[in-house]
Amino acid sequence: MSEFEISRSATIEADPGRVHALVNDFHEWTAWSPWEDVDPALERTYSGPASGTGAHYAWSGNRRAGQGNMEITSSVPERIGIRLAFLKPWKATNDVTFTFVPSAAGTGTDVTWTMTGEHKGFGVVIGKLFNMDKLVGKDFEKGLARLKVAAEG
Repeated sequence: MSEFEISRSATIEADPGRVHALVNDFHEWTAWSPWEDVDPALERTYSGPASGTGAHYAWSGNRRAGQGNMEITSSVPERIGIRLAFLKPWKATNDVTFTFVPSAAGTGTDVTWTMTGEHKGFGVVIGKLFNMDKLVGKDFEKGLARLKVAAEG
């Protein structure tokens, strides 16, 4: 087994509360998630609170989208923690964190999106064949760019 960490950051010219709200509510993810283009017929299920700790989102889609779920495990103004579980095409569970810090210029928010986990089972093979940072990092960059548009718009 090998551990991995993927992290990307961006500065968004919007109030930290505005950016936090777009991440804290899974219903808002359709406006900025980098995976929205993967399957136009993606099936989504929301349960628990509308947002914040305990909010739950599940998806099921084509081969590229796969199947899985997310749950917000913690939510405070400067940080959101999410437990991410992939069920298909292979099983994996990872921890995701978004941090929100007022930018040094004082006009926006520095957002960092991080995912950590361990390669297990089939994931060990994937981890040896592909650089996870290069694979998923591009998605994080795309998502942060979309989050920026959604928050600043």
